[in-house]
Amino acid sequence: MNRMKKGLSNASASVLAILAGLLAGFVILLISNPANAFQGLVTILKGGWNNGMKGMGQVLYFATPIIMTGLSVGFAFKTGMFNIGAAGQLMIGGFVSVYVGMTWTFLPGHLHWIVALLMGMLAGMVWGMIVGLFKALLNVNEVITSIMLNYVGMYLVNFSIKNSHLYDPLKNQTADVAASAIIPKGGLDELFYVTKGRLKDASSVNAGIFIAIGFAILIYIILTRTTFGYELKACGLNRHASRYAGISEKRAIISAMAIAGGLAGVAGALMYLAPSRGMHIHVEEVLAAQGFNGIAVALLGLSNPIGIIFTGLFVAHITEGGRHLQSLKYMKEIIEVIIGMIIYFSAFSLLVRDFLAGRARRRADSARDASAPIPEEAKE
Repeated sequence: MNRMKKGLSNASASVLAILAGLLAGFVILLISNPANAFQGLVTILKGGWNNGMKGMGQVLYFATPIIMTGLSVGFAFKTGMFNIGAAGQLMIGGFVSVYVGMTWTFLPGHLHWIVALLMGMLAGMVWGMIVGLFKALLNVNEVITSIMLNYVGMYLVNFSIKNSHLYDPLKNQTADVAASAIIPKGGLDELFYVTKGRLKDASSVNAGIFIAIGFAILIYIILTRTTFGYELKACGLNRHASRYAGISEKRAIISAMAIAGGLAGVAGALMYLAPSRGMHIHVEEVLAAQGFNGIAVALLGLSNPIGIIFTGLFVAHITEGGRHLQSLKYMKEIIEVIIGMIIYFSAFSLLVRDFLAGRARRRADSARDASAPIPEEAKE
Protein backbone atom coordinates (compact mmCIF):
# COMPACT_ATOMS: atom_id res chain seq x y z
CA MET A 1 0.00 0.00 0.00
CA ASN A 2 2.81 2.41 0.93
CA ARG A 3 4.58 1.63 -2.35
CA MET A 4 1.38 2.37 -4.28
CA LYS A 5 0.91 5.68 -2.47
CA LYS A 6 4.52 6.62 -3.21
CA GLY A 7 4.06 5.72 -6.88
CA LEU A 8 0.91 7.83 -7.14
CA SER A 9 2.67 10.72 -5.42
CA ASN A 10 5.58 10.51 -7.85
CA ALA A 11 3.27 10.30 -10.87
CA SER A 12 1.20 13.25 -9.67
CA ALA A 13 4.38 15.32 -9.32
CA SER A 14 5.23 14.71 -13.00
CA VAL A 15 1.65 15.41 -14.13
CA LEU A 16 1.57 18.68 -12.21
CA ALA A 17 4.93 19.64 -13.71
CA ILE A 18 3.59 18.97 -17.20
CA LEU A 19 0.46 21.04 -16.57
CA ALA A 20 2.47 23.90 -15.09
CA GLY A 21 4.91 23.78 -18.00
CA LEU A 22 2.09 23.83 -20.56
CA LEU A 23 0.48 26.78 -18.75
CA ALA A 24 3.80 28.65 -18.83
CA GLY A 25 4.10 27.71 -22.50
CA PHE A 26 0.69 29.15 -23.19
CA VAL A 27 1.82 32.43 -21.62
CA ILE A 28 4.85 32.42 -23.91
CA LEU A 29 2.60 31.84 -26.91
CA LEU A 30 0.41 34.75 -25.80
CA ILE A 31 3.41 37.05 -25.57
CA SER A 32 4.79 35.92 -28.95
CA ASN A 33 1.59 36.01 -30.98
CA PRO A 34 -1.64 36.59 -28.99
CA ALA A 35 -3.96 36.00 -31.96
CA ASN A 36 -2.85 32.38 -32.45
CA ALA A 37 -1.96 31.45 -28.86
CA PHE A 38 -4.93 29.16 -28.17
CA GLN A 39 -4.65 27.47 -31.55
CA GLY A 40 -0.92 27.06 -30.95
CA LEU A 41 -1.54 25.30 -27.64
CA VAL A 42 -4.07 23.00 -29.29
CA THR A 43 -1.56 22.22 -32.04
CA ILE A 44 1.05 21.26 -29.46
CA LEU A 45 -1.39 19.04 -27.57
CA LYS A 46 -2.52 17.35 -30.78
CA GLY A 47 1.08 16.42 -31.43
CA GLY A 48 1.34 13.70 -34.04
CA TRP A 49 -2.38 13.80 -34.72
CA ASN A 50 -1.80 17.00 -36.68
CA ASN A 51 -0.77 14.67 -39.50
CA GLY A 52 -3.03 11.71 -38.77
CA MET A 53 -1.63 8.21 -38.45
CA LYS A 54 1.58 9.18 -40.20
CA GLY A 55 2.19 11.82 -37.54
CA MET A 56 1.68 9.27 -34.78
CA GLY A 57 4.18 7.02 -36.52
CA GLN A 58 6.66 9.89 -36.47
CA VAL A 59 6.05 10.26 -32.74
CA LEU A 60 7.06 6.62 -32.24
CA TYR A 61 10.04 7.12 -34.54
CA PHE A 62 11.40 10.15 -32.68
CA ALA A 63 10.54 8.66 -29.27
CA THR A 64 12.72 5.59 -29.87
CA PRO A 65 16.19 7.12 -29.28
CA ILE A 66 15.10 9.41 -26.43
CA ILE A 67 13.52 6.47 -24.60
CA MET A 68 16.90 4.73 -24.82
CA THR A 69 18.89 7.76 -23.67
CA GLY A 70 16.29 8.30 -20.94
CA LEU A 71 16.90 4.73 -19.80
CA SER A 72 20.65 5.41 -19.86
CA VAL A 73 20.36 8.50 -17.67
CA GLY A 74 17.65 6.98 -15.46
CA PHE A 75 19.61 3.77 -14.84
CA ALA A 76 22.63 5.80 -13.76
CA PHE A 77 20.40 7.90 -11.47
CA LYS A 78 19.09 4.74 -9.81
CA THR A 79 22.65 3.69 -9.03
CA GLY A 80 23.71 7.05 -7.63
CA MET A 81 25.47 8.31 -10.78
CA PHE A 82 24.70 11.23 -13.09
CA ASN A 83 25.33 10.18 -16.67
CA ILE A 84 25.42 13.45 -18.56
CA GLY A 85 27.51 11.77 -21.26
CA ALA A 86 24.67 10.03 -23.08
CA ALA A 87 25.14 12.30 -26.11
CA GLY A 88 28.74 11.21 -26.62
CA GLN A 89 27.93 7.56 -25.96
CA LEU A 90 25.10 7.79 -28.48
CA MET A 91 27.44 9.19 -31.15
CA ILE A 92 30.14 6.58 -30.53
CA GLY A 93 27.58 3.76 -30.63
CA GLY A 94 25.93 5.24 -33.71
CA PHE A 95 29.25 5.56 -35.55
CA VAL A 96 30.25 1.96 -34.87
CA SER A 97 26.79 0.78 -35.96
CA VAL A 98 27.08 2.76 -39.21
CA TYR A 99 30.58 1.38 -39.80
CA VAL A 100 29.36 -2.19 -39.36
CA GLY A 101 26.26 -1.40 -41.40
CA MET A 102 28.34 -0.16 -44.32
CA THR A 103 31.31 -2.56 -44.29
CA TRP A 104 30.21 -5.89 -42.81
CA THR A 105 28.12 -6.80 -45.82
CA PHE A 106 29.34 -10.41 -45.61
CA LEU A 107 26.79 -10.97 -42.83
CA PRO A 108 23.45 -12.56 -43.76
CA GLY A 109 20.69 -10.01 -44.29
CA HIS A 110 18.65 -11.05 -41.26
CA LEU A 111 21.72 -10.78 -38.98
CA HIS A 112 23.41 -7.69 -40.38
CA TRP A 113 21.33 -5.06 -38.60
CA ILE A 114 21.28 -7.08 -35.37
CA VAL A 115 25.08 -7.38 -35.30
CA ALA A 116 25.41 -3.66 -36.14
CA LEU A 117 23.10 -2.79 -33.25
CA LEU A 118 24.97 -5.05 -30.81
CA MET A 119 28.32 -3.58 -31.85
CA GLY A 120 26.92 -0.09 -31.27
CA MET A 121 25.82 -1.18 -27.81
CA LEU A 122 29.28 -2.60 -27.09
CA ALA A 123 30.94 0.65 -28.22
CA GLY A 124 28.65 2.68 -25.97
CA MET A 125 29.45 0.35 -23.05
CA VAL A 126 33.19 0.90 -23.53
CA TRP A 127 32.72 4.68 -23.70
CA GLY A 128 30.54 4.68 -20.58
CA MET A 129 32.96 2.35 -18.77
CA ILE A 130 35.71 4.96 -19.11
CA VAL A 131 33.64 7.30 -16.92
CA GLY A 132 33.08 4.50 -14.40
CA LEU A 133 36.81 3.66 -14.27
CA PHE A 134 37.77 7.27 -13.57
CA LYS A 135 35.12 7.45 -10.84
CA ALA A 136 35.89 4.09 -9.22
CA LEU A 137 39.69 4.16 -9.38
CA LEU A 138 40.56 7.87 -9.24
CA ASN A 139 37.38 9.34 -7.67
CA VAL A 140 36.96 11.78 -10.57
CA ASN A 141 33.46 13.26 -10.64
CA GLU A 142 31.43 11.54 -13.36
CA VAL A 143 29.78 14.79 -14.47
CA ILE A 144 33.15 16.34 -15.41
CA THR A 145 34.41 13.18 -17.11
CA SER A 146 31.24 12.54 -19.07
CA ILE A 147 30.97 16.15 -20.30
CA MET A 148 34.57 16.05 -21.52
CA LEU A 149 34.06 12.66 -23.19
CA ASN A 150 31.00 14.03 -25.00
CA TYR A 151 33.23 16.35 -27.00
CA VAL A 152 36.07 13.86 -27.30
CA GLY A 153 33.58 11.39 -28.76
CA MET A 154 32.06 13.95 -31.13
CA TYR A 155 35.40 15.08 -32.56
CA LEU A 156 36.66 11.52 -32.74
CA VAL A 157 33.58 10.53 -34.74
CA ASN A 158 33.95 13.57 -37.02
CA PHE A 159 37.62 12.78 -37.66
CA SER A 160 36.90 9.10 -38.28
CA ILE A 161 34.12 9.87 -40.76
CA LYS A 162 36.05 12.45 -42.76
CA ASN A 163 39.08 10.17 -43.05
CA SER A 164 37.24 7.06 -44.16
CA HIS A 165 35.10 5.82 -47.03
CA LEU A 166 32.01 6.36 -44.83
CA TYR A 167 32.05 10.06 -45.75
CA ASP A 168 29.71 11.70 -48.26
CA PRO A 169 31.52 15.01 -49.01
CA LEU A 170 28.59 16.48 -50.93
CA LYS A 171 26.32 16.29 -47.90
CA ASN A 172 29.04 16.48 -45.21
CA GLN A 173 27.69 13.37 -43.50
CA THR A 174 27.91 9.60 -43.50
CA ALA A 175 26.74 7.76 -46.59
CA ASP A 176 23.81 5.33 -46.48
CA VAL A 177 24.26 2.00 -44.72
CA ALA A 178 23.64 -1.22 -46.62
CA ALA A 179 20.00 -2.15 -47.11
CA SER A 180 20.50 -5.28 -44.99
CA ALA A 181 21.65 -3.13 -42.05
CA ILE A 182 18.50 -1.00 -41.94
CA ILE A 183 16.18 -1.87 -39.06
CA PRO A 184 13.07 -3.57 -40.48
CA LYS A 185 9.72 -1.82 -40.41
CA GLY A 186 8.02 -4.66 -38.55
CA GLY A 187 4.78 -4.02 -40.40
CA LEU A 188 4.35 -0.61 -38.79
CA ASP A 189 4.53 1.17 -42.14
CA GLU A 190 1.27 -0.59 -43.01
CA LEU A 191 -0.39 0.97 -39.98
CA PHE A 192 1.06 4.47 -39.66
CA TYR A 193 0.56 6.25 -42.99
CA VAL A 194 -1.63 8.73 -44.82
CA THR A 195 -2.98 8.46 -48.34
CA LYS A 196 -2.18 11.20 -50.85
CA GLY A 197 -4.21 10.54 -53.97
CA ARG A 198 -3.36 6.99 -54.94
CA LEU A 199 -0.03 7.00 -53.13
CA LYS A 200 0.61 5.84 -49.59
CA ASP A 201 2.84 8.21 -47.59
CA ALA A 202 4.21 6.06 -44.78
CA SER A 203 5.87 7.32 -41.62
CA SER A 204 9.48 6.59 -40.66
CA VAL A 205 8.57 4.34 -37.72
CA ASN A 206 10.23 0.93 -37.56
CA ALA A 207 10.73 -2.00 -35.20
CA GLY A 208 13.13 0.11 -33.14
CA ILE A 209 10.26 1.20 -30.89
CA PHE A 210 9.70 -2.44 -29.90
CA ILE A 211 13.41 -2.78 -29.13
CA ALA A 212 13.34 0.34 -26.93
CA ILE A 213 10.29 -0.91 -25.00
CA GLY A 214 11.95 -4.31 -24.63
CA PHE A 215 15.06 -2.71 -23.13
CA ALA A 216 12.89 -0.69 -20.73
CA ILE A 217 11.20 -3.86 -19.47
CA LEU A 218 14.58 -5.60 -19.17
CA ILE A 219 16.07 -2.74 -17.13
CA TYR A 220 12.98 -2.70 -14.90
CA ILE A 221 13.42 -6.42 -14.21
CA ILE A 222 17.15 -6.00 -13.50
CA LEU A 223 16.55 -3.16 -11.04
CA THR A 224 13.59 -4.69 -9.20
CA ARG A 225 13.94 -8.47 -9.50
CA THR A 226 17.65 -9.32 -9.44
CA THR A 227 20.38 -9.35 -6.81
CA PHE A 228 22.66 -7.49 -9.20
CA GLY A 229 20.15 -4.64 -9.53
CA TYR A 230 19.64 -4.52 -5.76
CA GLU A 231 23.40 -4.21 -5.22
CA LEU A 232 23.65 -1.37 -7.74
CA LYS A 233 20.78 0.54 -6.12
CA ALA A 234 22.12 -0.11 -2.62
CA CYS A 235 25.51 1.24 -3.64
CA GLY A 236 23.79 4.30 -5.07
CA LEU A 237 21.83 4.94 -1.88
CA ASN A 238 24.73 4.49 0.53
CA ARG A 239 28.15 3.39 -0.71
CA HIS A 240 29.67 3.14 2.76
CA ALA A 241 26.91 0.86 4.07
CA SER A 242 27.09 -1.21 0.88
CA ARG A 243 30.82 -1.68 1.36
CA TYR A 244 30.24 -3.00 4.87
CA ALA A 245 27.57 -5.33 3.49
CA GLY A 246 30.13 -6.91 1.19
CA ILE A 247 29.14 -5.14 -2.04
CA SER A 248 32.04 -4.07 -4.24
CA GLU A 249 31.63 -0.33 -4.67
CA LYS A 250 34.09 -0.10 -7.55
CA ARG A 251 32.50 -2.96 -9.45
CA ALA A 252 29.05 -1.41 -9.00
CA ILE A 253 30.19 1.98 -10.31
CA ILE A 254 31.94 0.54 -13.35
CA SER A 255 29.05 -1.82 -14.12
CA ALA A 256 26.44 0.93 -13.78
CA MET A 257 28.24 3.29 -16.16
CA ALA A 258 28.97 0.50 -18.64
CA ILE A 259 25.29 -0.45 -18.79
CA ALA A 260 24.24 3.21 -19.03
CA GLY A 261 26.71 3.71 -21.88
CA GLY A 262 25.45 0.58 -23.63
CA LEU A 263 21.87 1.84 -23.51
CA ALA A 264 22.94 5.16 -25.06
CA GLY A 265 24.92 3.23 -27.67
CA VAL A 266 21.76 1.36 -28.62
CA ALA A 267 20.02 4.74 -28.99
CA GLY A 268 22.66 5.74 -31.54
CA ALA A 269 22.26 2.47 -33.41
CA LEU A 270 18.49 2.83 -33.53
CA MET A 271 18.87 6.38 -34.86
CA TYR A 272 21.42 5.81 -37.58
CA LEU A 273 20.37 2.35 -38.73
CA ALA A 274 17.01 3.87 -39.65
CA PRO A 275 18.14 6.55 -42.12
CA SER A 276 14.66 7.85 -42.90
CA ARG A 277 14.31 11.64 -43.08
CA GLY A 278 18.05 12.23 -43.14
CA MET A 279 19.10 10.38 -40.00
CA HIS A 280 22.82 10.36 -40.82
CA ILE A 281 25.81 11.38 -38.71
CA HIS A 282 26.55 14.95 -39.76
CA VAL A 283 30.11 16.24 -39.49
CA GLU A 284 29.48 19.31 -37.38
CA GLU A 285 30.33 20.71 -33.96
CA VAL A 286 26.95 19.92 -32.41
CA LEU A 287 26.23 17.09 -30.00
CA ALA A 288 23.20 14.90 -30.66
CA ALA A 289 20.19 16.57 -29.03
CA GLN A 290 18.67 13.16 -28.25
CA GLY A 291 21.38 12.61 -25.65
CA PHE A 292 20.37 15.66 -23.65
CA ASN A 293 16.64 15.07 -24.19
CA GLY A 294 17.20 11.78 -22.38
CA ILE A 295 17.95 13.76 -19.23
CA ALA A 296 14.56 15.45 -19.50
CA VAL A 297 12.80 12.14 -20.16
CA ALA A 298 14.49 10.48 -17.19
CA LEU A 299 13.65 13.40 -14.91
CA LEU A 300 9.99 13.41 -15.91
CA GLY A 301 9.81 9.62 -15.62
CA LEU A 302 11.47 9.76 -12.18
CA SER A 303 14.09 7.30 -13.48
CA ASN A 304 11.49 4.52 -13.55
CA PRO A 305 12.05 2.46 -16.74
CA ILE A 306 8.31 2.05 -17.37
CA GLY A 307 7.67 5.73 -16.66
CA ILE A 308 10.44 6.64 -19.10
CA ILE A 309 8.53 4.90 -21.92
CA PHE A 310 5.54 7.18 -21.39
CA THR A 311 7.52 10.37 -20.83
CA GLY A 312 9.60 9.63 -23.94
CA LEU A 313 6.41 9.25 -25.96
CA PHE A 314 5.02 12.45 -24.44
CA VAL A 315 8.11 14.53 -25.22
CA ALA A 316 8.17 13.17 -28.79
CA HIS A 317 4.42 13.86 -29.08
CA ILE A 318 4.57 17.54 -28.17
CA THR A 319 7.82 17.95 -30.14
CA GLU A 320 6.05 16.64 -33.23
CA GLY A 321 3.19 19.05 -32.49
CA GLY A 322 5.69 21.89 -32.18
CA ARG A 323 6.88 21.25 -35.74
CA HIS A 324 3.55 22.63 -36.96
CA LEU A 325 3.81 25.92 -35.03
CA GLN A 326 5.59 27.70 -37.88
CA SER A 327 2.35 27.65 -39.86
CA LEU A 328 0.92 29.82 -37.06
CA LYS A 329 3.84 32.30 -37.31
CA TYR A 330 5.79 31.00 -34.32
CA MET A 331 9.51 30.24 -34.23
CA LYS A 332 10.21 26.51 -34.38
CA GLU A 333 12.43 26.73 -31.26
CA ILE A 334 9.48 27.72 -29.07
CA ILE A 335 8.61 24.07 -28.40
CA GLU A 336 12.08 23.59 -26.91
CA VAL A 337 11.38 26.49 -24.54
CA ILE A 338 8.10 24.86 -23.47
CA ILE A 339 9.79 21.49 -22.90
CA GLY A 340 12.43 23.30 -20.86
CA MET A 341 9.71 24.86 -18.71
CA ILE A 342 8.18 21.43 -18.11
CA ILE A 343 11.55 20.10 -16.97
CA TYR A 344 12.08 23.12 -14.71
CA PHE A 345 8.74 22.59 -12.99
CA SER A 346 9.47 18.87 -12.75
CA ALA A 347 12.72 19.52 -10.89
CA PHE A 348 10.98 22.07 -8.66
CA SER A 349 8.14 19.65 -7.86
CA LEU A 350 10.67 16.98 -6.85
CA LEU A 351 12.33 19.43 -4.47
CA VAL A 352 8.97 20.33 -2.92
CA ARG A 353 7.97 16.67 -2.67
CA ASP A 354 11.22 15.72 -0.94
CA PHE A 355 10.90 18.69 1.43
CA LEU A 356 7.34 17.75 2.41
CA ALA A 357 8.28 14.07 2.76
CA GLY A 358 11.15 15.05 5.06
CA ARG A 359 8.85 17.16 7.22
CA ALA A 360 6.28 14.37 7.45
CA ARG A 361 9.01 11.89 8.43
CA ARG A 362 10.35 14.18 11.15
CA ARG A 363 6.83 14.72 12.52
CA ALA A 364 6.23 10.97 12.58
CA ASP A 365 9.51 10.41 14.42
CA SER A 366 8.64 13.12 16.95
CA ALA A 367 5.18 11.65 17.53
CA ARG A 368 6.64 8.17 17.98
CA ASP A 369 9.21 9.43 20.47
CA ALA A 370 6.50 11.32 22.41
CA SER A 371 4.29 8.25 22.65
CA ALA A 372 7.06 5.90 23.67
CA PRO A 373 6.84 4.65 27.33
CA ILE A 374 9.22 6.29 29.77
CA PRO A 375 11.79 3.77 31.18
CA GLU A 376 11.58 3.00 34.89
CA GLU A 377 15.14 4.26 35.41
CA ALA A 378 14.13 7.67 34.01
CA LYS A 379 11.12 7.84 36.34
CA GLU A 380 13.31 7.29 39.34
